[in-house]
Amino acid sequence: MSKLKAIEWVSSKVRIIDQTMLPREEVYLELSDYRDMASAIKEMRIRGAPAIGIAAAYGMALGAQGIEAKSKEDFLVKLRSISETLAATRPTAVNLFWALERMNRVAETGNDVAEIKAALLAEAKRIDAENEEADRKLSSYGAELIKDGFTILTHCNAGALATAGYGTALGVIKAAKRRGKNIHVFAAETRPRLQGARLTAWELKQEDIPFTLITDTMTGHFLSRGKIDCVIVGADRIVANGDVANKIGTYNIAILAMENGVPFYVAAPNSTIDLSLSSGEEIPIEERSPEEVTYFGGVPIAPEGVQVANPAFDITPHRYISAIITEQGVIREPYVESLKKVMK
Repeated sequence: MSKLKAIEWVSSKVRIIDQTMLPREEVYLELSDYRDMASAIKEMRIRGAPAIGIAAAYGMALGAQGIEAKSKEDFLVKLRSISETLAATRPTAVNLFWALERMNRVAETGNDVAEIKAALLAEAKRIDAENEEADRKLSSYGAELIKDGFTILTHCNAGALATAGYGTALGVIKAAKRRGKNIHVFAAETRPRLQGARLTAWELKQEDIPFTLITDTMTGHFLSRGKIDCVIVGADRIVANGDVANKIGTYNIAILAMENGVPFYVAAPNSTIDLSLSSGEEIPIEERSPEEVTYFGGVPIAPEGVQVANPAFDITPHRYISAIITEQGVIREPYVESLKKVMK
């Protein structure tokens, strides 16, 4: 599983594993158009905050290859349209915008069209490589928090599929196992998209890590019975005060963890940190299709025409977070100061 690459540049195309098909089929798609990449992000064929950032960077590189322009100015106008298309795919994960900003900066500094196209592809590959290195560093730091014999609860999917690298929350778990620690994982199913049941369970099986799959509503039961030693989740955006946006249901688990005296850890690279927002109240929350809630495997499970709310993420206030694990190390309260130091 450590060799799995959720997204990679192959010749002049981008190859991704279609995560909507897992675990039934391992299907790979080859994308040659930035619009196809935008659709893949929106449809969650590629997902997970760090992986979305990498996908956006490669999408920009793809789009740039197809631009015909006689001047740098004309090229940049057309590139800006590509960037805006990719930026409109998903609003919550800040890695998307971070990557696009980096790509646009590189484009501005180029001297001519050919040079900019080459620089954009090189920058996308650099973002990809940097992300994998960040995963491995933060996983190593996080593994120090895991004691031998621990049972760990995780929610959603924050492994190689979500980062196109080693993984964040699952990266920490993998690193702990590879140090010889005897661990067990409880994976929450993660309704309505079932990333825990479909993707995390698949990754844990690939890594031969012992685990138990539970429904989201069982987390309180196991936390209250003393069955969980710590919780580790990923993040889609961490703001200046330490508030965290992550997959819907994370906030519930954080409250239950504190109520039962269980440490709650967030593992994420620096690219997920957004110091431009002061608190979680400012984070845009993606509202997804009602059909994700009213249908299961293509079969309707609710009355026709029912009103549905389907926020994809919730906000966990910093007071519930025991520590944030980054490639710079493990940081704790006060997050306003510690996050600033990390970003320097």
